[in-house]
Amino acid sequence: MLSAAGFGDFDSLFADIPESALLHRPLHLPDPMSEPEVIRHLRSLSKKNTGTDDCVCFLGAGAYDHYIPSAVGHLTSRQEFQTAYTPYQPEISQGTLQAIFEFQSLICELTGMEVANASMYDGATALAEAASMACTATRRKRVLMAASCNPMDRQVVKTYARFRGNEVLAFGSADGQADLDELERLLSEETAAVCIQSPNFYGCVEDIGRVSQLAHAKGAMLLVSCDPISLGLLKSPGELGADVVVGEAQCLGNPLNFGGPYLGFFAAKNESMRKLPGRIVGKTTDSRGNEGFVLTLQAREQHIRRGKATSNICSNEALCALSATIYLSLLGKQGLREVALQCARKAKYACDTLLGSGVFEPVFSAPFFKEFTVRYRGDVEALNRALLKDGILGGFSAQRADPALTNGWIVAVTEKRTRAEIDELARKAVQYCGQ
Repeated sequence: MLSAAGFGDFDSLFADIPESALLHRPLHLPDPMSEPEVIRHLRSLSKKNTGTDDCVCFLGAGAYDHYIPSAVGHLTSRQEFQTAYTPYQPEISQGTLQAIFEFQSLICELTGMEVANASMYDGATALAEAASMACTATRRKRVLMAASCNPMDRQVVKTYARFRGNEVLAFGSADGQADLDELERLLSEETAAVCIQSPNFYGCVEDIGRVSQLAHAKGAMLLVSCDPISLGLLKSPGELGADVVVGEAQCLGNPLNFGGPYLGFFAAKNESMRKLPGRIVGKTTDSRGNEGFVLTLQAREQHIRRGKATSNICSNEALCALSATIYLSLLGKQGLREVALQCARKAKYACDTLLGSGVFEPVFSAPFFKEFTVRYRGDVEALNRALLKDGILGGFSAQRADPALTNGWIVAVTEKRTRAEIDELARKAVQYCGQ
């Protein structure tokens, strides 16, 4: 190889690199290991991680510990899905294309919308893309975003807006929900869209219908970010007047995975179809009448001129979307409703139990789904550290997102949690209060 490249020896290959930058010693690497030794070593390293298989999890704030049926992992590894992660040669990726088509169909049914794309990187980028699309569609530059939205999502939306010449203004919250009086004062003919999250960051369910009326009265679009599990129980945002519905679908058959990869979904009305970011898979028939799947729309900068592209989002989360599709297919309508009901009922029991323990007080009176916010009478950060030692992942410290919520605790309760685990959480909270 050196001879073919025109070098006499290995050192001459690096002759242009300054002597001071050369290492001149062997790398600090361990001795070679056999395969059994490598496996044993890696397993010992993995045991240093603490996950939801080792702990009882009450932590949410955007990522949730839902049960994943074992069939999901088995089906996602089938041969027909072992194509490229993204269908660059779509006609030979029929398994992947069909899975994406089914994902789009399920998202439309869940959200009450008419068209959905093949998925997004995560819920935050989906919301940011929705805000950008609304500015393009309305030819306006201003987006009003509820302070009750996930603060990480708000940061992503602001970053997108900054580099696209758009403006994001926050409006406050009242009793854990979007402050509709402040929203009404801020709305004008310059408003492109109103962004809300329901259930929101604090767990409260927003009045989507009322926000829709206010936004549409000024010609603005309504963008709703939602938890897809909640749609097994709550009215869909589409029914309540949303123009675009987005969200994080990690909860649909995807594990927590240290924060990724996750799965954003993006659904809208037919009138916005050609403005959607990413790609859309469609179903058609070939010249022989056989059913097939194609990339119907892909107005991405990889395919058309950048100035004409709907977005520079280049890909989709095909494997995560496949997991979500299988998860929803396994559960069906009744199964998803049962999961949602269990979340809601167990969250209500947990909230009542914590408030009844004497060391918590309510923060908001607004209705909630599977997450709620309470205030601890001790140090909530110290409580979380103590709980972790006992194998419990406590709630999210709300003051990290909102300094006014001193010792606030955002507790997530999924269908996996048991009465005994909830009772133990309350008992430990009492035990550690004041320590």
